[in-house]
Amino acid sequence: MKTTFLIFTLALAGIRVRAQGDTTALLGRWDITVHAQGRDFSSWLEVCRSGSRFMVGRFVGAGGSSRPISRVNLENGKMRFSIPPQWESEDRNLDVEAGMQGDSLVGTMVTPSGETLNWVGYRAPALKRQGEPVWGRSITLFNGKDLSGWHVTGKTNQWVVEDGILRSPRPGSNIVTDQKFTDFKLHIEFRYPKGSNSGVYLRGRYEVQIVDEESGVQPNEVISAVYGFLPPAEQASKGPDVWQTYDITLVGRLVTIVFNGKTVICRSGIPGITGGALDSHEGEPGPIFLQGDHRAIEYRKIILTPAK
Repeated sequence: MKTTFLIFTLALAGIRVRAQGDTTALLGRWDITVHAQGRDFSSWLEVCRSGSRFMVGRFVGAGGSSRPISRVNLENGKMRFSIPPQWESEDRNLDVEAGMQGDSLVGTMVTPSGETLNWVGYRAPALKRQGEPVWGRSITLFNGKDLSGWHVTGKTNQWVVEDGILRSPRPGSNIVTDQKFTDFKLHIEFRYPKGSNSGVYLRGRYEVQIVDEESGVQPNEVISAVYGFLPPAEQASKGPDVWQTYDITLVGRLVTIVFNGKTVICRSGIPGITGGALDSHEGEPGPIFLQGDHRAIEYRKIILTPAK
């Protein structure tokens, strides 16, 4: 009887090991492009093991912040998970399923509104750099006179230049540099009115949050956070209606943020794209993009020093 029980136990362990091995191809981080009607948008997925039998993860949609996945199921070669809505008005979950096709993860998602969308994911690059960067000559991205070197992403442009200030007086289009960059140091000054919300996107993919809100907000969603991922070590905000500064260094995935002279994030790795990213092609250069689709915001003195 003991021998039979031992054989059964070993067989069950073998099944679990094989099942665990079957998940290997899914594990890791995925840069996703979702194909919607007439347009594409970016998304991100991380799948990891929790113990020896289960998978969990994190997901970033077209908007909003990183959301936890309590369980990722694998059945008949298909990965499936479901998460509740975040900022959507509907009550139904977001349902996602996918399978491996070669080196890609290909699947569908059913949105809270009931729309079925196709998507494809590719493994996110490590973005590890060898050695310290050598910095080039600084570039003045905003000349204080007009919108030269910038373009908007929406149909209308509410951005204006007044008295050396780049202003978005009301919600409208986001604004993006014509140039693209890889690794860089960025100095940018901003001022927001009470209740405002904006953000500075690094390579067009990673949002450093600007928001006049502290109470009731998650630590990784406050001002100076990398939205949904990295919280600041301390709060250095001066509040609304005052000029403030970010000095941001981005090398590969490692980001350092100095907010009003205080280092609030130091050489921390950004896991993946944040909601609202222009694309999910993390291995490519990208622009600086300023969020203008939420609330009023003002910027000045935008200077970038690229790595050679």
